[in-house]
Amino acid sequence: MVPRSGLAAVSAALLAMNRRLEVRDVLQTIVASARDLLDAEYAALGVPDDHGGFAQFVVAGVSDEQWKAIGPLPRQHGILAAMLHDATPQRLADVRKDPRFGGWPAAHPMMADFLGMPIADGEQVLGALFLANKRCGPGERPKRPASQERPCAFTEDDEELLRLLAQHAALALTNARLYERSRELTIAEERTRIGHELHDAVAQKLFSLRLTAQAATALVDRDPARAKAELHEVARLSREAADELRAAVVELRPAALDEDGLVATLRTQAQVLNRAHSAEVDFVCDGVRALPAAQEEALLRVAQEALHNALRHADASHVRVALTRRGTAAVLTVTDDGTGFDPGAVRSAGRHLGLVSMRDRASGVGGTLTVRSEPGKGTVVEMEVPGG
Repeated sequence: MVPRSGLAAVSAALLAMNRRLEVRDVLQTIVASARDLLDAEYAALGVPDDHGGFAQFVVAGVSDEQWKAIGPLPRQHGILAAMLHDATPQRLADVRKDPRFGGWPAAHPMMADFLGMPIADGEQVLGALFLANKRCGPGERPKRPASQERPCAFTEDDEELLRLLAQHAALALTNARLYERSRELTIAEERTRIGHELHDAVAQKLFSLRLTAQAATALVDRDPARAKAELHEVARLSREAADELRAAVVELRPAALDEDGLVATLRTQAQVLNRAHSAEVDFVCDGVRALPAAQEEALLRVAQEALHNALRHADASHVRVALTRRGTAAVLTVTDDGTGFDPGAVRSAGRHLGLVSMRDRASGVGGTLTVRSEPGKGTVVEMEVPGG
């Protein structure tokens, strides 16, 4: 039974687990939450691979220096194997006295009382979560000689609490894996789309370039004036092909959202496009900082699609990307002064200019997309995502 005074802490830990989207972040949150809630000195979580080792192993309570000195990751043997293969909890007063204990490296911290719990989704064991050295009270546990008996140990209530955490950890870890797979599929689809664009646009330009160059070569001796005109066409086609390649490279390069965030990434993209195109491209931001990862990725992709349309199709001389607040919501606006279009006519002609893709991205993160345009009056693409 979880004490009433600890329910708030348990609730906060469960919410923290399910807020994370990246698998590594979920693992670290699970470990930190378990260590804090059960007041343990050490905590770890291992995700097994198919070769008797661990694909991922996350620890809390061990410094980076200690971790490097310990050496290679443990194998799936002894008590860890029991949790992974038999899916059974392990609560031991002294792990060193268990017959399955196989020792540890010299730099490994001394551990005595031990509580381990498998993390399972149905019959599939996703990982092994374990804690060591229950603290005797608030604050740091005083150091004791390895031979001295410890006055505290994990209890049955601790085991039940860890079981509850493990059940929610399984859900959070499964959701994170599904999210990462979804991202991988999205990236693959993006690369396929850009590959098609490269083939349809750049390959055609290069083919035209080759034919025009051949024509200029044939005309050099008998009609120099026409040859000169053909060479001017060669130069024009070369510039267009270079622009196509630059735009594709900008989209192919993975955005550093994890390291830099959406604001810095949009600012950098605007600067790159401003240098690569004759149109002026600028970026402004007001009141928006970090957003959930899924929202940041969707906003970035919509901005890229809108910029692509403005620079390649609309003959714009100025494009502005703005990221602002509207109440608690974040709003992305891409405005250009290009030729504009009739959205109704575009739909009837079957040319969507990426509008379907942008709307799908917006709705996928609970947002909305609005496009305002008229022939000769430019275009405004606006995406709004809800705030937390």
